[in-house]
Amino acid sequence: MGSEQRNALIAVVLSGLILFGWQQYFSPPKMDSAPVGPVSVDKSTQPLDQVNHSETVAPIEPVAEDLIVRGSGVAVTFDNYLTVKNVENLQAAFRFEDTIEAKSPLKIEFDFGKGFQSLLFTKGAEGNTFFNEAHDLKLTTALNDDGVLNFNLTSTKNFKYRLVFKTEPKKLENGQEKVFAFYTDELNRFVVGEEESGDRSIKWAGIDFNYHLFATYFDKPEDLLYKTSPNNTFSIFSNKETTQLSYNVVFVKKEFNYLTGLGHHLNNSVDFGMWGFFAVWILKGLQFFYKFLPNYGVSIILLTLLVRLITFPLQYKSFVSMKKLQIIQPELTKIREKFKDDPTRMQKESMDLFRKSGANPLGGCLPLLLQMPVFFAFYKVLHSAVELVDAPFILWIHDLSNKDPFYVLPVLMTLSMFLQQKLTPNTITDPVQKKVMMFMPLIFGFIMKDLPSGLSLYIFVSTVFGILQQMMVFNASNKSTPVVV
Repeated sequence: MGSEQRNALIAVVLSGLILFGWQQYFSPPKMDSAPVGPVSVDKSTQPLDQVNHSETVAPIEPVAEDLIVRGSGVAVTFDNYLTVKNVENLQAAFRFEDTIEAKSPLKIEFDFGKGFQSLLFTKGAEGNTFFNEAHDLKLTTALNDDGVLNFNLTSTKNFKYRLVFKTEPKKLENGQEKVFAFYTDELNRFVVGEEESGDRSIKWAGIDFNYHLFATYFDKPEDLLYKTSPNNTFSIFSNKETTQLSYNVVFVKKEFNYLTGLGHHLNNSVDFGMWGFFAVWILKGLQFFYKFLPNYGVSIILLTLLVRLITFPLQYKSFVSMKKLQIIQPELTKIREKFKDDPTRMQKESMDLFRKSGANPLGGCLPLLLQMPVFFAFYKVLHSAVELVDAPFILWIHDLSNKDPFYVLPVLMTLSMFLQQKLTPNTITDPVQKKVMMFMPLIFGFIMKDLPSGLSLYIFVSTVFGILQQMMVFNASNKSTPVVV
């Protein structure tokens, strides 16, 4: 190795020793390391000239402010995003929050070309005016004497709108289930949580539960799209642009007469179904008798007797036909025995006997057919009309819209139907059919045991009165002097 190389190697080694010794004995002590994180700066105390203007400051979201509009017996709470949050109404039997069960049960969203979104409104100089200056949108509110709050919106710009109802699903022991509902030319109902969609001309829409309705309605029908979702929301929204919108908000107990007075087809929220025409008149009849004798059980009895008397002219012909059938029963038995091996001849001879005597083998069905519309209408009234909820009758029956707790009325109804069956002649010869007919009152009584006690009361009274009418006609026929009841 040359002297130059040897000298270079010695210089490198000495330099390393010097550096190592300096780090070990003369450098300052090493600080413990810490994780690097953001530095919190209190800008309220930091001098203005030291503020880092390059930092991005997140915009502050406006806080929703609750606004209350009060009237006679009504108070509606909504915030400055126009979300209706609570409605107090003395006409209602239950609290709004207990019925609807949602923090934001109804909100409105606007689409000015960038999708639906909630907009912030500021209060104007007048107490009932609000503005969204960004979209030149003005709101005017008005609470009428019926407790209905009107929202009237106008803008110089075109917009679409969406109303969104929100609630939680629920079903009570009495069968009342929370539904979303809207009315077109018919009532449409969807269980909360179902998924449905479509487009209709909508008069009103809302949440229906436990004999109460929270709804919005329009001054005239609006052609809207609708959608119910699994997240328990129900939306109705426009597919056409507009510059103005007027809608009304109401929360009421579903008293038929009260809803009729409000108009806008809100009374159709009381679901009487296909028997609505009969049901309305039955409800009016019950209310009429209730004015004079304030007991809906007594009203049911009086209305039942009235219906029986009105339909008696038709029933009279049926009773007379049944009486003739009873008279020819021995001759009919002889024909069946004589031609039991020849069904065709037996049928021909039987029909000839019916024609000569004037008896109608189907005549006994007429009273039952006459009662069917009234029966179903009574059921819908008792099940849907809030007027009969918690309406007592006597002793153990404290609610005619609920079942008889001791099943007294269903038992009495079943026994009366057995008696009527015994008194009614029939042409059934097949043993199996006879057994089925014999058990029909028992089957019907079993079905009725869990239905409203008012319905059992109606059938029991109607059957007993029908038996009395039938016996009077039969006795009068024996004397050849029919009695008009």
